Amino acid sequence: MEDKKEGLSRRSFLKAGIGAAAAASVSGLMLAGRFQENSLQVWSCGGLAEAFTEANGLYEQKNGIRINYTGAFAAALGKSLLGGAVTEVFAGRVLQLAQTLRNDNKMLYFKPLCFTEYVLITPLGNPAGIQSVQDLVRPGVRVILPLGASPPGGDAVMGILKKANVGQAVLKNMIEKESCVIKMMPAIINGKGEASIVERRLTRQAAFAGKVEVLPIPEALFPPGPLTFTIGVMKYAKDRVLADDYVNFICSGEAQAIFERHGFIPAISAKGRILVETLG
Repeated sequence: MEDKKEGLSRRSFLKAGIGAAAAASVSGLMLAGRFQENSLQVWSCGGLAEAFTEANGLYEQKNGIRINYTGAFAAALGKSLLGGAVTEVFAGRVLQLAQTLRNDNKMLYFKPLCFTEYVLITPLGNPAGIQSVQDLVRPGVRVILPLGASPPGGDAVMGILKKANVGQAVLKNMIEKESCVIKMMPAIINGKGEASIVERRLTRQAAFAGKVEVLPIPEALFPPGPLTFTIGVMKYAKDRVLADDYVNFICSGEAQAIFERHGFIPAISAKGRILVETLG
């Protein structure tokens, strides 16, 4: 016989669960009634895809709205939007892109979303004893860098090396110039390469989390351009109330915590607010 003092009986528990699910469904329908549309088209640069997928799922659950999401290369999406492609909400990389879309009257407004940061990575155990960017010039250190990655990927990494005044010296130790950061990561994990520079977000992806050592790089070495991600409502939004609500949610503490877990600096965090002021 079940001890009801220990909690709900199985039957009561099932009833409670069904009731909660029904309440959530009704709640979602009531919230959806605030909007004229039941779906929203959202584009973002691919680096944000994992975080947006999780945040979108939460928004859909809360509001009963379908988010039609596309994540792709920032440069490709930006070129498409400037050339006449249409979406309702766009989260892009590089502040200048958002400013250009706004100045061209394609974007109604934008807000700071989050910031990325760069780190050194090594195989677990850090066999080469890497502690700083300067250590990448030591004789015999096997360096793999994503210098062939599409902008701003490879350019940003080279910019860090140049700011540290070790650009040409590090290239002498480079055993592989990779065009894709995702493809490069296994070579660091298995020890083929002893060090690289990547965005912290890569180290939080499920395939790589806990499989590399992560070391900080001084922020003074970061190139400012690729650090900023913004989110804005496009003039093509079919339901402005819905688009505004979605953007406000993504910029809220609840959603920003998701972006932080995925390796980004939330715009609403103390560090994020400083970056908003310093980067514009």
